[in-house]
Amino acid sequence: MNYFIEGLQGSGKSTLVRKLAEKHPDMKAVMEGEYSPVELAWCALLTEEQYADVLDRWTVLKDQIIEKTYKEGESRIVCYTKVVSEDRAFYHELEEHEIYNGRTALDKFREIVLTRYRNWQGDGSIFECSLLQNTVEDMLLFRDLPDDAIMDFYREVRSALEGKEYEIFYIETPDIAENLNVIRKERVDREGNELWFPMMLEYFNRSPYAIRRSLKDLDGLLKHLCHRQELELRICREIFAGKAKVLRSKTYELN
Repeated sequence: MNYFIEGLQGSGKSTLVRKLAEKHPDMKAVMEGEYSPVELAWCALLTEEQYADVLDRWTVLKDQIIEKTYKEGESRIVCYTKVVSEDRAFYHELEEHEIYNGRTALDKFREIVLTRYRNWQGDGSIFECSLLQNTVEDMLLFRDLPDDAIMDFYREVRSALEGKEYEIFYIETPDIAENLNVIRKERVDREGNELWFPMMLEYFNRSPYAIRRSLKDLDGLLKHLCHRQELELRICREIFAGKAKVLRSKTYELN
């Protein structure tokens, strides 16, 4: 069996991953940003030539980069957020090689995502944010695709996962505004300055989805997250029926 843990930011996905890992110590927990055979969040997808160029120009980080790099066919996947550096230019550069946020042409993006699901043969993994969050955000915010087009894509995902043993736990957030307030208070620096929320607002405000609808800042973000949760719940219930369980954020119990 494998588990996909999904839900909005701050819904408690990491906590649930840890709980499942404690309950099933023989399973491997794959957190967002770590190397995953099914997903590429916070990872740079490079050709061999691009990878060699990165190593040549970031010699001071070379050993760390090599340690956090995985070879897949003709590509190299670098878990760049796991490399420790005070030079923010490194992270900005590698971020441009992520496949999300409209950086990759839609046909190529679909091919990469579906191929990884088809090729995945592993067992005994607990995946954080490896099925819905990053792909749905990409398709909603940066490609501005209609809900039905995203639903159609996930029908292809269901087919790509045919024959594989997995279960989806979706953590539903009943009060999204309150949930955001909690995250804002938690994700601060030592002086109490917010770290996560300003970045989240910038990410949302610059998206084609927000710009075309004149949505902005907290009110716009809340409308988007409400819509996204409704869409993800619809995907779970209509496309992954029999494979998905919906849990109430912070009130669920594991059997």
